[in-house]
Amino acid sequence: MVFGNAAGSGKGGGVAHSKTRLLRLTTPLAGAVTLLLAGIVVTDAADCPRQDVLGTSRVLEVDAKAHARVGLNSFRETLPLADHEVVLTFDDGPRPPSTQKVLAALAKECVRATFFLVGKSSAKSPELVRRIAAEGHTIAHHSWSHTMMSKMTFEQAKKDIDRGIAADETALKGASAQSPPSRFFRFPYFDSSPAMLEFLRSRGMVVFGADLSAGDWENLTPEQELKTVTERLEVASKGIILLHDAQARTAAMMPAFLRYLHENGYRIVHLVPAGPIESNAEVTPAASRSSSRK
Repeated sequence: MVFGNAAGSGKGGGVAHSKTRLLRLTTPLAGAVTLLLAGIVVTDAADCPRQDVLGTSRVLEVDAKAHARVGLNSFRETLPLADHEVVLTFDDGPRPPSTQKVLAALAKECVRATFFLVGKSSAKSPELVRRIAAEGHTIAHHSWSHTMMSKMTFEQAKKDIDRGIAADETALKGASAQSPPSRFFRFPYFDSSPAMLEFLRSRGMVVFGADLSAGDWENLTPEQELKTVTERLEVASKGIILLHDAQARTAAMMPAFLRYLHENGYRIVHLVPAGPIESNAEVTPAASRSSSRK
């Protein structure tokens, strides 16, 4: 996948969107077996009360025992997504007012995403952490200080990770947990090491890279960022997308990007850690159920 200053190239024909789209991995049975072997359980996404929006197609429950590391920019495997399925992930928040604008754009389209939070920022804006969770998004972790782990000793890095997780959990629930329910982590700058990866594996954490990015850490206009991410997506056709809710340019771009996904037949997949799912949806092991997008 493309990670750099220049946008990927390629033209993709638009895929016609219908209000109800059946999710097919190959056949229902084959898709079910694929997801079961991948350590993922599928549920229906919640219905959206508004008509003609992008919506959330389905929910994947990710098991760290089967998928300890995902994202082709850093690792050899990624999530088993079907063509035109995307996962939206946001780093470096919460940061007012950009995060609120991103949340508003997602809410308008009934889309759910995963937010990798910086613990220091969570401690400053705990009400925003609670809002992210209350609106149905997945809380994930991105260290305490957002420092490159290679610039720390192993013990310092462990403490920074643990402090970040504790700050996120305290902002969310008022206290840190011995075993945090949110078990997704992304290294700042994707700067990991074998020792740190093993440490997180021993903690039952899923470590995320990404499959493609919007390049929004560069000095781009919202229009340039939109062009970058859509061209890269047309080449990849699916994947875990890295964005930054802390960036004002990304907040400004999100409504247009969500419209692009809607108009070109992309489906949103929402990730949750393995375990109890805080949703009205019933878990369906070994099956991929269709979901309506209204």
